[in-house]
Amino acid sequence: METERKSDMNRKSEVELERLKRFIFDSDQLEVRKQKLSSLVNRLDEEALHSETRIFKALADPNRLRIVKLLKEGELCACELTIALPSSQSTVSHHLSVLKSAGLIKERKEGKWSYFRLSEGAVIEILNQAKLLHEK
Repeated sequence: METERKSDMNRKSEVELERLKRFIFDSDQLEVRKQKLSSLVNRLDEEALHSETRIFKALADPNRLRIVKLLKEGELCACELTIALPSSQSTVSHHLSVLKSAGLIKERKEGKWSYFRLSEGAVIEILNQAKLLHEK
């Protein structure tokens, strides 16, 4: 099925590349641009795109972003997160589940208690980069 999908995408890409003729009149330049664009499109990794989309969707919700920012300072228990957020326990639990499935946070259980922390330093780097973009 993945092969069929790539084949369909390649056919569509070929048709779309022909549309470049409307914008680029020099045939040599057109061929160079078509090859470059085709190469870029072929290098896109669909699985990676799907995974990256899940990460950005998880961070797109203000409450989930609040959770990530709170966890930036260290591990917190689920009950602490529930107190810190203006949401019900079940809503916070849902947000934690989304963040966990996106690979942004990790859970540690200790008896009946669940503790959460950021999964990697890369999550902090994403936040730092977002802050830099906001400040520009």
